[in-house]
Amino acid sequence: MILTNIETVPGKTIAEHFGLVQGSTIRAKHVGRDIMAGLKNIVGGELKGYTELMKESRKEATGRMIDEARQLGANAIVNVRYATSSVAQGAAELFAYGTAVRVE
Repeated sequence: MILTNIETVPGKTIAEHFGLVQGSTIRAKHVGRDIMAGLKNIVGGELKGYTELMKESRKEATGRMIDEARQLGANAIVNVRYATSSVAQGAAELFAYGTAVRVE
């Protein structure tokens, strides 16, 4: 599956347009990560626990978007975007979306 954040796939022609595809995941914070994040706020530095959580979330949401595109017969997704939103205290959604197409 070809993924791109632009409207076309360079060197390819869009032969068929399937429409919007999406994938999402909702993740809750972990108490242990919160404690470590609090300590990092004092001394500074990367919050590696949260970085890993976001990486896993992006991978899962992207995978779900790709699965939806494959079911439609697409071989590429253009205009890929990511968004996040808070859905509850301590929980956030990571949402991936784009336009499923078949390129030649």
